[in-house]
Amino acid sequence: MANEEIVPVGLSGNCMEIFDVLAEKYYIPAILDDGKCGEGARFEGVPILPLSAYSEFAESRFVFLIGSDRSYRARAGLIGGLGLARDRFATIVHPQARVSRFAEMGQGAVLYAGVTVTSNAHIGDHVMIMPHAVVHHDVTIGAHSLVGAGVILAGGVEVGDSCYIGSGSAIRNGTTIGAGALVGMGSVVVRDVAPGAVVAGNPARPLKGRGG
Repeated sequence: MANEEIVPVGLSGNCMEIFDVLAEKYYIPAILDDGKCGEGARFEGVPILPLSAYSEFAESRFVFLIGSDRSYRARAGLIGGLGLARDRFATIVHPQARVSRFAEMGQGAVLYAGVTVTSNAHIGDHVMIMPHAVVHHDVTIGAHSLVGAGVILAGGVEVGDSCYIGSGSAIRNGTTIGAGALVGMGSVVVRDVAPGAVVAGNPARPLKGRGG
């Protein structure tokens, strides 16, 4: 059994999809989730505790797995609210993911099965990249952003902080996605997306009445 302890934050599908990998590499003393904790609450034998219990695990590292199209803009605040030093968060790379030795990985980033990150890509802190996404050369993904399954980020794409890139989307090379923007599932983005905008379609266009 691994000796290093890791505490997942958020018992969502994101956690369940990577749980086996975490359990193989680390000892998991608890999962923190305000919505699913309670007396005797457990997942796979692991106690589920409120987020406020983080202080009980002074020797553990953490991985933040809360994130969806509804909560992506709140991730930075939730992580900051824990008050943990940057190095208390673990970077998790699924054994079936491939990361170029010329790429940079941020603290607390999580890469799922089948993800490919190629040369000179920069993955920010607490970025989650879901299964089989492809991050091409010279791509930058800002902190706290979420990249859905099967997304293709072509060369030189810049994704700002706290963005959500929906599953199956394709982003044209050299395109910029502004901070806090959302790209809908299956979209084809061929031009820059303004900060806070919500776009969808092929080609992707702003949705009326949506955005920051």
